[in-house]
Amino acid sequence: MNKTFITISTYNECENIEALIRRIFEVCPECEVVVIDDNSPDGTWKIVKGMSEKDQRVHLIHRTEEKGRGSAGIAGFIYALKQGADYVIEMDADFSHDPVYIPAFVNCMRDFDLVLGSRFVQGGKDADRGPIRRFITFLANLYIRAFLQIKLHDCSSGYRCFRREVLENVELEHLISEGPSILQEILFKACRMDYRIIEIPIVFRDRTLGQTKLTYRHLIKGFIMVLRLRFDIFPKVKKKCPSSPAQPETIQPKI
Repeated sequence: MNKTFITISTYNECENIEALIRRIFEVCPECEVVVIDDNSPDGTWKIVKGMSEKDQRVHLIHRTEEKGRGSAGIAGFIYALKQGADYVIEMDADFSHDPVYIPAFVNCMRDFDLVLGSRFVQGGKDADRGPIRRFITFLANLYIRAFLQIKLHDCSSGYRCFRREVLENVELEHLISEGPSILQEILFKACRMDYRIIEIPIVFRDRTLGQTKLTYRHLIKGFIMVLRLRFDIFPKVKKKCPSSPAQPETIQPKI
């Protein structure tokens, strides 16, 4: 059986994290969960530590010096690979990414290298958020697709599953994103290496507990990072030799 790890980067998610982990194990009891916490003042890491002492499927990376969504994501990926993960799923800690889709992600990995949970394919939905946030997301995706030449619908989704080979070949140690733009950097490199990518529809729901960590400052830095990726990395990315042509696809998951 393939080994699946789920990585969750956290900062002040004490209201969500325990319930989320328990829900993950309800839908995927064989999975293992890695929480990367940047020393949350609200004690998120303490909750996860307590769970890890009782359940060997729960792992904690408690970071007291380095901070940021980008480096946290990389730390989680590297840890999961060292633990022998075959598939690695990343998701948010606030229940905006429903664990119910995890089995669909894993099932798709039989035929694909990267599975992307998408709000913008048939069956997907960006629920609960206001029109301004939705419009910003729409513009961001247009911008990312245009500059990075990515033929996918939801380039800013943080709910995805990677085959081990993908994370090994994007050279995690050499990624440059410090914040949420890590999502676009990894996706960009995976697309340029012709990995088999599929989008499956998800319903994204806004958080009901805790506060969002995404700010306009993050958005501006993300737009700048896309330019850096386009003009600094684009000519240097090495393509792998796929066994068959890879084109982004969409599929309706069975959940």
